[in-house]
Amino acid sequence: MVSYILKSRPGQFLLVGTLLLLFGMFLQYNDIESYRYVFYLSIIFLGFFAFIDAVVETVKSKAPNVDLLMILAAIGACIIDYASEGALLLFIFALSSVLESYAMNKSTKAISSLMAQVPEEASLLLPNGDVQRVDVTTLRKDDQIIVQKGALIPIDGVIDRRASIDESSLTGESLPVEKQQGDDVFAGTLNVGEVVQMTVSKTSDETVFSNIIRMVETAQNRPSKLSSFIDRIEKKYVISVLIAVPLFIAVMYYFIGFSFEEAFYRGMVFLTVASPCALVASATPATLSAISRGARDGILVKGGKAMESLTSMNVLFSDKTGTLTYGQFDVVDYQIDDSILAEVIYMEQQSTHPIAKALVRHFGTEDLSSVDQTEDIEEIVGSGVRKGHITVAKPSFFEGFNDPNGYLNESTKEYTTIIVGAHQEVVGYFNLADTVRKEAKEAVALFQSEGVDVRLLTGDHEVVAKAVASTVNIDRYVASCLPEDKIKYVNDSIQQGDIVGMIGDGINDAPALANANIGIAMGEGSTVAMESSDVVIVKNDLLKLFNSFILSRKLNRTIKFNVMFSIIVIIILIMLNIFGLLSLPTAVLFHEGSTILVILNGLRLLLHDRN
Repeated sequence: MVSYILKSRPGQFLLVGTLLLLFGMFLQYNDIESYRYVFYLSIIFLGFFAFIDAVVETVKSKAPNVDLLMILAAIGACIIDYASEGALLLFIFALSSVLESYAMNKSTKAISSLMAQVPEEASLLLPNGDVQRVDVTTLRKDDQIIVQKGALIPIDGVIDRRASIDESSLTGESLPVEKQQGDDVFAGTLNVGEVVQMTVSKTSDETVFSNIIRMVETAQNRPSKLSSFIDRIEKKYVISVLIAVPLFIAVMYYFIGFSFEEAFYRGMVFLTVASPCALVASATPATLSAISRGARDGILVKGGKAMESLTSMNVLFSDKTGTLTYGQFDVVDYQIDDSILAEVIYMEQQSTHPIAKALVRHFGTEDLSSVDQTEDIEEIVGSGVRKGHITVAKPSFFEGFNDPNGYLNESTKEYTTIIVGAHQEVVGYFNLADTVRKEAKEAVALFQSEGVDVRLLTGDHEVVAKAVASTVNIDRYVASCLPEDKIKYVNDSIQQGDIVGMIGDGINDAPALANANIGIAMGEGSTVAMESSDVVIVKNDLLKLFNSFILSRKLNRTIKFNVMFSIIVIIILIMLNIFGLLSLPTAVLFHEGSTILVILNGLRLLLHDRN
């Protein structure tokens, strides 16, 4: 906070104005006549940016704003020889403005920290074999680059060999991910293995990180309905106050019999306490703090409106693949002799098929020293691969093979089954499935405990849908959904009065995400899905989404409290002024103090922790 004040121009003016205010108070206390001029100079520094904002905004929108009220109140205080009160008023107003700017700065720091994750240069591999350092923005698709051991990956691409990649900046997982040849790697992640060569798959403005940065930047320009409402009434409220103050002075002077000086003094107090400073600051700092806190936690909420919708969500539709599940095959059951297993893994290492990758990943530590690596591997189009007398393929390929152990009967709709045959005999099988994410069951239970009805919409068949729904304890699911079916279920729920959220990661989910009240995309999903959504789960952790759901509710409570608190303070101070129980210094202290309290209450959301 102190460093922000020292580095920002409004903070520097606040600091100078504050020192002048304190010096003026010292001179006044010691009856040194020049104190007034010091207060005037303090007012110039403390009110400089408020004056600029008042003039610019009034000319731009053709309507006065709250800054104008503060400037007029300070000028009025000087006219009736209360320069110290005018300086104090602008000191607290300037302090509250710097605090609000600080809240916005904390939000934009989320962008800076993300940008720092991506190198600005890359090592481009030239056709002649030389390596040249180039700006990342000049890279194009299909360019070849080199990433050194311990270096950050500068752009999204596909690697040419096995590698160990630390993806904690994207996924939050502390353990490195073992990548295979042909796997995707992402800008901002760390190569903790050996040197790798990669083919650029996206330009610098299309990467996952660039999308994240763009979405955080645009979030600040999407206020909630309450924030928009406050902005709309601010101008009308300010005009009302400007009309009410002269009428208030006239009543005090002509009808109640106060002297003009006393009536004018009461009018300046009224102008001060009726200003909606705290009300205007009720929503924006809190909203930006919540957005910033979510970004630090890996959840990007595209503005206050999206956060507001998240608060009210009572139905959450979820896609299965890549959302509740990892979106990649894993071995869940197998039976095969170890000597033949080594042959199978060697064969599958030569393939880029998702099932082959799953087998290699699962048995990555298998000893392959006994395998004859000189023998050719033949691809069986549409079925599998063969090496000598060993065949690895789908179950239908083995019709007519001898099956003494009944391995062909292990094939079910729930799993994807791969059979291994040798010499016309079935000798093993692998059952693979898209495994459920570790945190999915807990996240679903937490949403349900908060009254959110979680439902599954998936394009997979009934058996798989039922199995996943049962695993994560979802009661209502729909299988074999086409994209238009997902839209129908989302729209039908909305028409029934529900506030609907939709989670997905694929291009086929994008229409449903766009139709939902709040679309939620997984960060490793398609660009279209992320662009169509209101919330992006960068680190692919549904528990973090629940954390933001709780944060959104806390934001809603905070804004409502700030608004009620601001209105109550204004009403109480106006009543005290009417009955002559409020001096200008006290009015300044309580009114502007309430503004600071409201801003600080909003900043508390930066410290939000579900646990």
